[in-house]
Formats: sequence, structure tokens, C-alpha cells
Amino acid sequence: MSFPGRRRARFALASLAVASACVHGPPRIEGVAATPPTQTTQWTPPASVTEAAERDVVRPGRLDTVKQYTLAEAIDIALRKSPLTRQSWVQARAAADVYGSTQGRLYPTLVAGVAINRSLALSSPNRPAGERTQYGPSGTLTYTVLDFGGRSGSIDVARQTAIAVDLTHNATVQNTILLVESAAFTYLSTRAQRDAQKASLDLATATLDAANERHHVGLATIADVLQARTARSQAELQLQTLEGILQVTKGSLAVSMGLPANTAYDVPAVTLSDSVHFITESVDSLINVAVRNRPELASARAQAEAAHSQIQVAKSGYLPSLAFTGTGANNASNVSNFAGNTYSLNVGVSVPVFSGFSNHYDVAAANEQFQAAQARTELTRQQIIQQVFTAYYTLRTATDRVRTSRDLLANAIQSEEVARGRYKEGVGNIVDLLVAQSALATARSQDVDSRWQWRSALAQLAHDVGVLNARGDTSFGPFTPAADIRPKQ
Repeated sequence: MSFPGRRRARFALASLAVASACVHGPPRIEGVAATPPTQTTQWTPPASVTEAAERDVVRPGRLDTVKQYTLAEAIDIALRKSPLTRQSWVQARAAADVYGSTQGRLYPTLVAGVAINRSLALSSPNRPAGERTQYGPSGTLTYTVLDFGGRSGSIDVARQTAIAVDLTHNATVQNTILLVESAAFTYLSTRAQRDAQKASLDLATATLDAANERHHVGLATIADVLQARTARSQAELQLQTLEGILQVTKGSLAVSMGLPANTAYDVPAVTLSDSVHFITESVDSLINVAVRNRPELASARAQAEAAHSQIQVAKSGYLPSLAFTGTGANNASNVSNFAGNTYSLNVGVSVPVFSGFSNHYDVAAANEQFQAAQARTELTRQQIIQQVFTAYYTLRTATDRVRTSRDLLANAIQSEEVARGRYKEGVGNIVDLLVAQSALATARSQDVDSRWQWRSALAQLAHDVGVLNARGDTSFGPFTPAADIRPKQ
């Protein structure tokens, strides 16, 4: 190779190396390096990313402007703001649009167009070679006259699918309602537990004052004072724990409503009825209501119907189809003999002869998918029956617990009053009083817990039966009183 040739080769290699280095280097994003400089450092995002994050910052309102939401309002907010309900609603609309699209197969297809054609004709003994230009609009109409169930089957698949997605949205709405109710009951229960613990702290403080007074006059030892201090500290510690749990449950309720956890809001106290009730309907009748009402089961049935219609679509692949096609055009040309209106009509029958056994496997797959859909329907039915059965007896147990906790609280109140009176009179000791007050605090906690557990169990049963509405009401039949839950003071 000559010297100039080697120089050109070196220059080409150097140019290729420079180009490769430029290509290998990552591009910049809005003036910022597209990657971190090293594997041990963090990437600095551009301004647009920072601005987008700033728009998502939640700025809670002032304490004097905290919004109060009733349970019905909280449910309404959740249904409007929850990403789950929005997703299921959009999916339902999309499935409806697909159903509308498949119905278009019932109508002819009309396509309009404009064509320009420039051609050179070869010479012949009677005509010299020459160029010509043809142009003009055209229209083509196509219609499937008969396809032995393929078209109607596809439409029914889309229709049943739209029904199934709509029912899935109904299930999402009911699940959202239950989620908000459960979170609200947990928050309100925790708040009631906190209030009950405040009363226990007041009792512990009064006991400490009494012990100090008795110790001051020489009627009690320092051990009484220390035990009273310990009991008060324990009550105060429990109150602080409940204060923290209360904020956590409040944040969980906000998230269930589709709001940020640090949103400034509150839920007013819900007044519980003075009596809990047994449901007069039997578990068997409630199961029958659930089988009729639950959208999950209805959605599974619709999916099974769609799978059955798909069998008809697959079988149509074995059968002939009859189609009609008509085309009309108006041609203009620089050669007068090639200008004018043209049309063509075609009626054709398409007969499938062999498709490599694809139709056989399509039909087999459709049958198996239908059997799987039937199995899913039966599985859903069994799960719903189990849910109703479990929720029914959970509610009955919760009803019994309310009655028992009521009696427990009444007895604990009387026991504490007796122990406190005996201690003040000097005939009782501090240990008996602290034990009675501890039992009273436990009874108060169990009383609050049993009431809200009953409300939660009732909501769960209403959801599982399929009668929980957007107001949070439980549309059961008649109730019979089970127990007066007001504690005897």
C-alpha cells in the first residue's frame, strides 16, 4: 500500500473511533447528564422532574378549616377519587366501545378513494405506442351476506364481555364502600378507645391523689404511693400509644377515600344505636340473596357465556361464507377512449378446504376455555357461599360479645366503685383498688371494641350478601332486638 493510501486509512480509522466515542456517550436530558456519573452517586434530575414533583406536594389546610366528613360523604369521595373505581369504569366504557365496534360487522363497508394512473401503452400493429393518464374517484362496497354464525358469535362475545366488565365495576364499587366503612370503623373505634383510656387515666390520677393524701396523714405507706404512680404511668403510656394508633388509622381512612394520608380532615362521632339486633333471616336465605345479587358471580356467568359464544365463532371456520362486493368509479383521461364511468359487481362464496388443522384446534381450545369459565363460575359461587356463611356467624358471635361485654362493664364499674370506697374508708388496700381499676379499663376497652366489631361484622355481611349501598346502609330484612348495650352506670 502506498504512503498516501496508508494516510487515508489511518484518517478513516481515527474518524471512525471519534464517531464511535460520540455515539457511545449517553445523550443529555434537558441539559442534564442522562445517567449518574458513577455507580455510587445519585442522578440529578432536570428542572421539569422537580417541577412535576412540586405539583404533587400536599399542603394540608389550617386546623381551623379542617373538613368534617360524614360516613356517607367519605364513601362518596372514595367512589369519585379512588383509582380503582376510575380504572374499572374506564375499562367498562372501553368494553362497551368494543361491543359497538363489533356491531359494525352487521352493516356494509364503504370505502371511497381517488386514484391517478400514468401508463405507457406498447405499440401494436393497429396502434402506435402512447402515454395516457387516468384519474378519478371510486367507491367500493363490501358486505358479508352469510357466514353461518361467525359474525353473530363475535358480537355476542363482545356483548357478554361488556356485561362482565360492567359487573366487575359494580364489584369494585361495593369493595370500595366496604373498604371505607372498615377503615372508618377502625378509626372511630380507636378514637373511642382513646377516650375510654382518658377516663382510665383520670381514675388513676384520682387514685394517686388519694394515696398521696393518705400517706401525708400517715394512713398509707410510700409503697401505696409508688404503686399508684406506676398505675398512672401505665395508663398514660397506654393513652400515648392509642394517640399514635389513632393518627395511623386516620391516615388509612384518608387513603381508602383516595386522599393523601396527611390530608386535614376528620369524621364526626357516629352515634351507635342503643341495641344490637339479630337478623331474622336464616343463613340459607341470605346465601340465596347473595347468589342472586353478587356482581362477581354475575360477571363470572357472563364470562362463561362469552366463552360459549366463542365456540360458535370457532366452528364458523369450518363453514363457507357468502360475500358481496360492488365497485364504481368515474375515470377522466387525456385519451377520450379511456374516460367514463365504470363499475363491477361480485358475489362470491368462500369455502374453507384445509387450514393445517387450525380450525380443529380453535374449536377444541374454545370448548376447553368454556369449561374453564364454567369451573370459575362454580368456584366463585362456592366462595360467595362460604363468605356469607362466615360473615353470618361472625355477626352472631359479635352480637353475643356485645351483650357479654355490656355485663362485664357494668360489673367492673360496680367493682371499682366498691374498691375505691373501701380504700377511702381505710378498710381496703391499694392493690385491690388498682386491680379493680385495671379490670375496669379492660372492660371499657372490650365494650368499645365489641360495639364497633358488631358494626364491622354487619357491614361485612351486607357486602357479602350484596346489599351494601353507597350510603353505607345495610338493606337487610326485619331485625329483632338482641341486647340493650347501654352499660349500667
